[in-house]
Formats: sequence, C-alpha cells, structure tokens
Amino acid sequence: MEINTATLVTFIVYLIGLLAVGLVAYRMTNNLSDYVLGGRRLGGGVAALSAGASDLSGWLLLGLPGALYAGGMGEMWIGVGLAVGAYINWQFIAKRLRIYTEIAGDSITLPDYFENRFHDHSKILRVISAVFILLFFAFYTSAGLVGGAVLFENSFDLDYTAALWIGAIVIISYTFLGGFLAVSWTDFFQGILMFLAIIIVPIVAITEMGGWNDTMGHVGNIDPSNLDAFSGMTVVGLISLLAWGLGYFGQPHIITRFMAVKSSREIPKARLVGMTWLVISLTGAMFVGLVGLAYFESFTSQPLDDPETVFIAFTQVLFHPIVAGFLLAAILSAIMSTIDSQLLVSSSALTEDFYKAIFRKNASQKELVLVGRLGVVVIALIAIALAYNPDSTVLDLVAYAWGGFGAAFGPVIILSLFWKRMTRNGAAAGIITGGLMVIVWTNLDLIGLSGGVWDMYEIVPGFIAGMLAIVIFSLTGPPPSEKIKAEFDSVKTSDI
Repeated sequence: MEINTATLVTFIVYLIGLLAVGLVAYRMTNNLSDYVLGGRRLGGGVAALSAGASDLSGWLLLGLPGALYAGGMGEMWIGVGLAVGAYINWQFIAKRLRIYTEIAGDSITLPDYFENRFHDHSKILRVISAVFILLFFAFYTSAGLVGGAVLFENSFDLDYTAALWIGAIVIISYTFLGGFLAVSWTDFFQGILMFLAIIIVPIVAITEMGGWNDTMGHVGNIDPSNLDAFSGMTVVGLISLLAWGLGYFGQPHIITRFMAVKSSREIPKARLVGMTWLVISLTGAMFVGLVGLAYFESFTSQPLDDPETVFIAFTQVLFHPIVAGFLLAAILSAIMSTIDSQLLVSSSALTEDFYKAIFRKNASQKELVLVGRLGVVVIALIAIALAYNPDSTVLDLVAYAWGGFGAAFGPVIILSLFWKRMTRNGAAAGIITGGLMVIVWTNLDLIGLSGGVWDMYEIVPGFIAGMLAIVIFSLTGPPPSEKIKAEFDSVKTSDI
C-alpha cells in the first residue's frame, strides 16, 4: 500500500494542476474561435509539442511498446512510417494549410475549411465530414479511455469500470472548462513529461541488466528473430506498417494545430521542435518494448500477461514510488493529451458544423461555447460506452480510427492544397469513398476474404480509393469558378 499511496499522491497533485490550467483558460475563452482554435495565437513550440502529444497519445507508452514486446524488431516499421509521414506533413502541409484556412473565410474547423475552400453553399461537405469525424473519433476516444482504465487497473488494483470513469471525469472537466487553450497548454507540459519518461525508462532498464550487449543478448536468447527487422516480414506486412505514415494527413486533432499557429512563419520552428520530439519519443517507445522483452521474459523470467502493460510494469519494479508516480502520470498525460483534443474536435463538429450551420445560424457566441461544452460531455459518454469492453486493445482501436481519418480526409487535404482543378463533388466523393473503404475493408473477413493482400492495413486501399474518387469526380464535373481559382493562387504568395 505504501507504493500505491505515494503514487496516488503524485497523481492527485498532477490532476489538480490540469484542472487549474482549465480554470485559467476558462477566463480567456470569450467566443467560439477561442474555444475551438485558441484565437489562432499558438506559438510554434507549443503547437509542435501539443500536436505531438495529441498525436501519439497512450499509444506511445502502451500500444507501440506492446507491439515491440510481442513482435520484436519487425514492428519497428510502424515508427519509421510515422516519422516519415509526420515530416512530410510538417514540411508540405502545415504552412499552406495555415494560410489557406485563414484566406478561406477564416475557417476554424476542418469541415469549415472544406466548405469555404470549395464555396459549398449546400452544406454537403460540412455535414459529410462532420459525420465521419464523429464516427471515427468515437472509436479513437474510446481507445484512450481503455488505455486510462488499463493504467488505473494495473497501478492501483481498481475495478476496470471504476478506472474508466475516473480518467474520463478528469479529462471532461478541463476540456469542458478551457477548450483549445487548456488542451494545448496541458498537451505542451504533457508532451515534455512523456518525452522524459520514454527516455528514462529504457535507459534504467538497460543499466539494470548490465548494459546494451547483455540486454540484446537476452532478447536473442528468447528468439534470435526478435532482433531481425525483416524476420517473417511479407511485402503486405511491410507496406501495412509503413502505411501508418499516411494517416498523418487526415487527423483532425493534428491538423487543427497547424491552423492555430499564430503565423505561418512559426512553422519552421514548430517543425524542428516537433520532429525532434517525435523521432526521439518513437525510438524510446520501441526500446521500452524491446528492452521489456529482455527484462521480463529472460532477465527476471516473469513474462507479462498483457504486452501493452510493459511500461507500467517497468515503473513498478525499477523506480521509487514517487518517481513511479510521475512516470505513471506520463502515461495518463499521453492518454489525456489525445482524448482532450479529440473531444474538442468532435465538439466543434457538433457545434459549428451541425448546430450553427443547420439549426441556429444566428446563435450568439455565448450560446455556441455552451453547446460546445455540452458536446464534450455527450461525446465522452458515447466513447465511455464503447470502452466498456475490458478486452479491447489500445493498438487495435487506434489503428482503426487512424486509418479511417487518414483515408477519409488525407487525400482531400492534400489535393485541396495543391490541385487547383479539384471540385466540391470531388471532395465529397473522396471523403465518402475513403471512409467507407476503411469500414468495408476492416470487415472483409466476415465474407471469407482474408490472407495475402486482404490483410493489408485498411488505410492503404482507403487512401488510394479516396484519391481516385477525387480525381474522377473532379474531372468529370464542371471546373471550379474563377473566384475559387484566384483564391487558390493567392495562397502561394501569402505570408500570413
């Protein structure tokens, strides 16, 4: 009980700090733009770490280490794909999107941008994109809640359901209060905590086992193939792992960080900070899994029942209770930093893209912020219901949602920024085709299609199908208006 008490005290202090941030941000939130996008006044460093923390989430400390623990070095290609995808996103998408969203009617949400970019007065793009955002974020948010429940369950011997509700209540509270500013500021500090934890844990474990050579020796003793990144790898398997990088282009909770930066001139600094954080964090997470395999399977001969608990297990056996408390808080940070962003984007979809656009066009700013806050609660309750199954795994839920967003929105984001001939019909077709392809491909086993190419990660066929749909429907319909073309051209020379 001494360990649990000391760790619990650390948690309580940490959570009080998060709520304090929410209260401060509450006083700075005056309108819907403040609540949803922080009034476009985010600095480059905060935007970078906030994007990284909301991106990798509990998956960084639970899912990825668990994959390496269970599958050895062959799973490292997920990290490689993510690093490449993130760099391309920062290098080519971030600056142009920041400029275009302001030129296109000062868009504050992704559906808002699609509607303004294509001058869509029918609300079709807004509604379609909002539907897919709510659908896939329900699964994505539930993945985070499952991660939080696993954390509390394994650390404090709590009942799974009780653990689920404890984590959810805290996240709902500060997101409800402070909106985007609270989310971004807390993500910034959570990103730092995650970064430190993911470096410290594998270094301490390697030292405990006598150094790098001894550690790798333990991994090889279990199975030499664990050290071979290509062992048992098929072409379909390699493509599927690398294809995780495609998901970056369509993640609303990451894209909004680009839109919120106070100036496009901040993007290069944000890219440097963000990519440094990402590469080191991914490397650390992979080593947590691989070193954990050596430590628990060979060095101590105490194999773990659930590979995704390897980081949690390390905190309990290697560190003083107070230090363990901070390290466990890092897991909670990772989980919260994604859930809060997802709740906020989902809430903005409900508020801006359904409530205001369809039902209450003349709603006051105060009313819209209230609806946004109530939306956070409603969406969180739906995610909690989906997370009630204790057998759910973080990696599987994240993979499905990540693939869904990447295929539904990635092709539309890319081509809307770089292809002048793209039209509204093309955008609508791309979102629907990419999103539905992910849903269909995930369930092919129900009709007996499995093995070989049918085992490809669903983001690949979804992304390809979305791209083709955009091109076909854009070229077969009327071209964009001269006003849309002129707006597109103005982005190239603008420096907002």
